[in-house]
Amino acid sequence: MTSILKPYAPPVRPVVLGSTSRYRRELLERLRIPFAVSAPNVDETPMPGEAPQNLALRLALAKAQAIAAMHPEAVVIGSDQVADLDGMPLGKPGEHARAVAQLRQMRGKTVIFQTALAVVCLASGFEQVDLAPVRVVFRDLSDEEIEAYLQAEQPYDCAGSAKSEGLGITLLESIDNDDPTALIGLPLIRTVRLLRQAGVKLL
Repeated sequence: MTSILKPYAPPVRPVVLGSTSRYRRELLERLRIPFAVSAPNVDETPMPGEAPQNLALRLALAKAQAIAAMHPEAVVIGSDQVADLDGMPLGKPGEHARAVAQLRQMRGKTVIFQTALAVVCLASGFEQVDLAPVRVVFRDLSDEEIEAYLQAEQPYDCAGSAKSEGLGITLLESIDNDDPTALIGLPLIRTVRLLRQAGVKLL
């Protein structure tokens, strides 16, 4: 009897987003692939003297690795964003007073939003990280404009208090980047590239 060998088909791995951010979830939904969401519970405290881009990269990878440890067969996406003001990291303000302070610091200045991405699959040994810096110039905002923006948007879960996909666009003079969704929290061009390298079929 002649045996017919079927061509090898690599396993279709589940995709897990290691983030509870609604912004990242909504962005990933644009790719129209099934995915689960899991909270990584990673300590986001900066290390002494840690540069903003290094902090973002470290946390993105730590988040992906934490979820991959629980789902070793899955392709896991981790991401983190840190606002870089002259080398000083600005994270999520968490509350109104800190958001006011952040926006006062940033007005009239150039801020680089360091958005880091990590994709990890323990079963296949895949691990890649990437960084999508976004250069943003803020207008010289008045205290009244800052207060009106914060009351309207309440962006206390956004790095640097800047919610550019909403009313936050009125705070800015210009945005310069090569991955349009990076400022919102997940650079989809880089995400697509790394998912394809990890074996995820997108189209």
